[in-house]
Amino acid sequence: MDRETRAFAESHFRRLRGRPAGGVGATPGRVDFIESPDSFSYADFFKGYLLPNVPCVFSSSFTEGWGSRRRWVTPGGKPAFEHLLRNYGDVVVPVANCGVREYNSNPKEHMLLRDYISYWKDYIQGGYSSPRGCLYLKDWHLCRAPPPPPPFTLPAYFSSDWLNEYWDVLDVDDYRFVYMGPAGTWSPFHADIFRSFSWSVNICGRKRWFFFPPGQEEALRDCHGGLPYDVTSPALLDGRLYPMRKHCSPPLELTQEAGEMVFVPSGWHHQVHNLEDTISINHNWVNGCNLANMWHFLQQELRAVQQEVSQWRDTMPDWDHHCQVIMRSCSGINFEEFYHFLKIIAERRLLLLTKELGSGDMEGSAGRGLGPQQAAFDVSRIAEVLASVVAHPDFQRVDTSVFSLQPGELLQQLEEVVAATASL
Repeated sequence: MDRETRAFAESHFRRLRGRPAGGVGATPGRVDFIESPDSFSYADFFKGYLLPNVPCVFSSSFTEGWGSRRRWVTPGGKPAFEHLLRNYGDVVVPVANCGVREYNSNPKEHMLLRDYISYWKDYIQGGYSSPRGCLYLKDWHLCRAPPPPPPFTLPAYFSSDWLNEYWDVLDVDDYRFVYMGPAGTWSPFHADIFRSFSWSVNICGRKRWFFFPPGQEEALRDCHGGLPYDVTSPALLDGRLYPMRKHCSPPLELTQEAGEMVFVPSGWHHQVHNLEDTISINHNWVNGCNLANMWHFLQQELRAVQQEVSQWRDTMPDWDHHCQVIMRSCSGINFEEFYHFLKIIAERRLLLLTKELGSGDMEGSAGRGLGPQQAAFDVSRIAEVLASVVAHPDFQRVDTSVFSLQPGELLQQLEEVVAATASL
């Protein structure tokens, strides 16, 4: 990030004044297609898509050097089953049954990749049908123990990725996934975890996407308040079951070809169908641009938990603590862990800025990974959100006595650095 882009971003968030980015709005007329890496900079992406929180598609030129596009695909553009079997056959992978609805998702099982590929071959030979159902390999954490050589190179546009940075520091998890499955497999209507951004690259095959901008999903709720499982279902035409459907704009649709890369904005609900036998690599990620969205989502999640167990508020010891435990079980994170997430990213940015301020060079390392202007922007975003966290009544009920750094002390450090770097 350069100084001009940082100034542009900080002005953007001053206008928002703490509101989540990418709120209710009309569906854009189309999804922009980015043709050439040579004429599209990080600043172009940041200003044109990341900050406005709108989707775009990058051409296959952006991923043509990826090893997986050579090794995981046959010359005819199909999944290279034999290569996958040789290299990953004994890996245990998660598999969802697209033909069975479990609430608004699909039940999962675990199997060896070789067994899944055997199923996949039989499914193709059976005319894309099987008594076992329509099985989709989803959320495989290949990158946690990847054999060399690496299957992809992280695009620079998505390099400010706090979510995976945090989990890499802890060395226990990540949000980098491989999906693969035959034509007909699909992902039901959803918004991505923590209201993260995501990106998805088709290594081979084609996908059909249906996008709804933040807020549009409210018009898709049924008469009981539930979101739909399948937005292509004729049931949505029933005005008695979906009384608000007429107020929802048509979805933004796109077909993603092999090698192309889709940017999924924060809070956009979407549904995805594989039109052919498809393999994709996907990341979820959070950074300063959607951090407020993540914090807003977590507050909503806690309120939902509190409402569900409100009848025991006066009789359950440590009711507030139990709400946080339930929230973490349902959402994967609670207020305490969110603070630790902010703290780890903040400490890493403060360390970088201390070095840069000491050298007097706020631009010199901008081309070598995370630059100081990006770090200064990150610190300003963490400071704004952390101030909201510290002031939140439910966070004030969290026991912070064992924290290695008290939230108020961290906030003070951040605000001092924000002031020191404001004019740099």
